[in-house]
Amino acid sequence: MSDKIRPQHLTRKAMLYVRQSSAYQVSHNLESQKLQYAMQDRLHQLGWNEIEVIDEDLGRSAAGTQTRTGFDRMVAEVCLGHVGAVAAREVSRFARNSREWQQLVEVCRIVDTVLVDQETVYAPRQSNDRLLLGLKGSLNEYELDLLRHRSLEARREKAKRGELVVAAPVGYCKTEDQRLEKDPDLRVQDAIRSVFRQFGAIGSVRQTLLWFLEHGLQLPACTPRGEIQWKRPRYGTVYRILTNPIYGGAYAYGKTECKINYEGGEQRKHDRRKPRDEWLALIPNAHDGYVPWDEFERIQRAINGNLRLAGHAGAPKNGEALLAGLLRCRRCASKLTLHYTGNRHDALRYSCQRGWLDKGQPRCIAFGGTRADAAIAEAVLQVVQPAAIEAAMVAREEETLKQDEVLAALQRDLQAARYTAQRAQKQYDAG
Repeated sequence: MSDKIRPQHLTRKAMLYVRQSSAYQVSHNLESQKLQYAMQDRLHQLGWNEIEVIDEDLGRSAAGTQTRTGFDRMVAEVCLGHVGAVAAREVSRFARNSREWQQLVEVCRIVDTVLVDQETVYAPRQSNDRLLLGLKGSLNEYELDLLRHRSLEARREKAKRGELVVAAPVGYCKTEDQRLEKDPDLRVQDAIRSVFRQFGAIGSVRQTLLWFLEHGLQLPACTPRGEIQWKRPRYGTVYRILTNPIYGGAYAYGKTECKINYEGGEQRKHDRRKPRDEWLALIPNAHDGYVPWDEFERIQRAINGNLRLAGHAGAPKNGEALLAGLLRCRRCASKLTLHYTGNRHDALRYSCQRGWLDKGQPRCIAFGGTRADAAIAEAVLQVVQPAAIEAAMVAREEETLKQDEVLAALQRDLQAARYTAQRAQKQYDAG
């Protein structure tokens, strides 16, 4: 028995802290669990009869970013003076950050509780042991930072080479050699291609979504288990398909970053999408895409052009005005604002009020838009009149193709439903 263990320590219970950092370690590193639980024998040899094992923190890191109920309960018991010794196979099991480690050491010093590992007994009331515990806590924290840094650097270098495939989006499958291949399900492939075809014909993410909703078509989505599930499309689903470089055949990594803020004393994570020039890796033609890379880039320019920002006309909106978002004030270079007036809101008027709204300056210009739109419409018709018949034929062919595409999609859905029903029937008959 160590001379640091006194009778007042043995009259109180000992607490054995068992922890592993991840669920994978809990499932696969079984030998480590056995060695930690075996510390009960060492405590018995040191003279303790009452031993409480705390293992509810299995699968949780000690880096300080996760709540560890077991550790908190152990510290609370020590504060109450009910514990004569806290034990772990290695002291790094207790904490990997200085704040929690120093808290545990200080509490043990105040209530005279010893710390026990597989090699030594530490008495925090002794200055030499307290110094040694402080050094070990700092080394544990440094070791964790070093391992994290090495792992992150290896991950970044692998990503720069285009060899790091974390997960495959819908429409792709990840192979064993870390490559992306198209989903063998032709129904999934046709649905992804339909999104790009409709955007190419319509030119708006929202209108593409409305086209799918109007015809009752579904889009595939990946479940947490990696299975394909067909759902009613949403705007975010269509937008992600159209803006993900993977569908253009490019490998991309580092598109977002996570920032941690503290609100109300609780940790909050916020994801931010980074500009393309800040991405860690972007490698075109890395795999087979659903659209060529040039076409994907054109789609990105079209989506950005739909934003009603400076330098962009913006996507067309409801209303009769032809020049909405296209006219600018000669005096302040701001876009003219469009207003509809009258009993039926059919009289349109263009005006510039940015100087007045932002700086209190006089209004720049305002005029009725009916005559201006009529003049523009007449000029446009004069230009397109020679090709009017050809344009009508092209529009008719496009409408026919859209109807054929809807019919083909519905037929694929019907075929998939029949296959599922036949499979369920065979399973029922076999059971």
